[in-house]
Amino acid sequence: MNDKKIRNMEEFAAASGISRPTLSKYFDNPERVRPAIRARIEQALKDFDYRPNFFAINQNRRRPKNIGLIVPFIADPFYAEIVRRVEARCAEEGYWAIVLSSHGEEELEARAIETLLSLKLAGAIIAPLGHGASSALVNDLAQTIPVVMFDSHNEQALTFVGNDNRQSVSLIVDYLCRTGEPPCFLEMPAVNRSAIERREAYVETMVRLGHEPQLITPLEQSWEFESHGFSETRRLLDGPGFPSATILCANDRLAFGVMAAAFSQGLRVGRSPECDLRVAGHDDHPLSRYTCPALTTVAQDYSGIAEKSVDLLLEMINEQVPSETRVFVQLQASLIMRDSA
Repeated sequence: MNDKKIRNMEEFAAASGISRPTLSKYFDNPERVRPAIRARIEQALKDFDYRPNFFAINQNRRRPKNIGLIVPFIADPFYAEIVRRVEARCAEEGYWAIVLSSHGEEELEARAIETLLSLKLAGAIIAPLGHGASSALVNDLAQTIPVVMFDSHNEQALTFVGNDNRQSVSLIVDYLCRTGEPPCFLEMPAVNRSAIERREAYVETMVRLGHEPQLITPLEQSWEFESHGFSETRRLLDGPGFPSATILCANDRLAFGVMAAAFSQGLRVGRSPECDLRVAGHDDHPLSRYTCPALTTVAQDYSGIAEKSVDLLLEMINEQVPSETRVFVQLQASLIMRDSA
């Protein structure tokens, strides 16, 4: 056994006496080499304590096994759950996901896309902010590799998988109107296209049901939704109050802030007659069932979004669909009735 540290594949080939092409075949797929050679390579890996750079191996493959994944805010449990499911599915299919976050900033999103453009990838799955110069960069990326958008989309006609915001918002607005005072709507900052779609869906549904829409427009643009919900609720409660005792929040994280602020002011949230406010959200955030009271919301199909995004990307990578084909998939949400409304 040699004490010298093996630094790369060339040195490992020379030290083990196994040809570089044979090693490449093994690291691409161990089943491609004969059992006796495979056993010899695996013993050499132990003897020389060599750990190959699989990222570099992927970059050198004729058909790379890396998939890029960009999300706006990795700390958001919605995106974290989608990333978890996409990573697991990619691993099952023999791919490695390279995950980047734009942190909700256009400049960082552009930098993340440029990073993907510099790599050798099989494809990419992106949740775009949907505005500014980065939209053009997404289109540039789609000219070089298959790209699937999820959650939010931009004006480019690219393949998309996401929630049907008009269906989901209509579902919960209808429920709230049937069970009590029609809701006002606490908007999320317009950080992506979903924010715009949810506001439009609320207005359309209220008009259809014969009610006056009552919008509470955000004063700041950030992804700190809990803080925004809390500060906006405190501002309204210290002043004119909410225009309705039923508050529909554009996402569950806003609702967490609303309920915390209401509690701090001694107000009760719930659907019983003695309660002061009803509060509902959107997404079915993993913590929404554990708030006090548990949050009424509409549940996005997390599994469906992740699975369908990977399915469509693999079909494009494997050329099962023509490269110019554009698919637009909107998944239905389901109403989750809990104690908050």
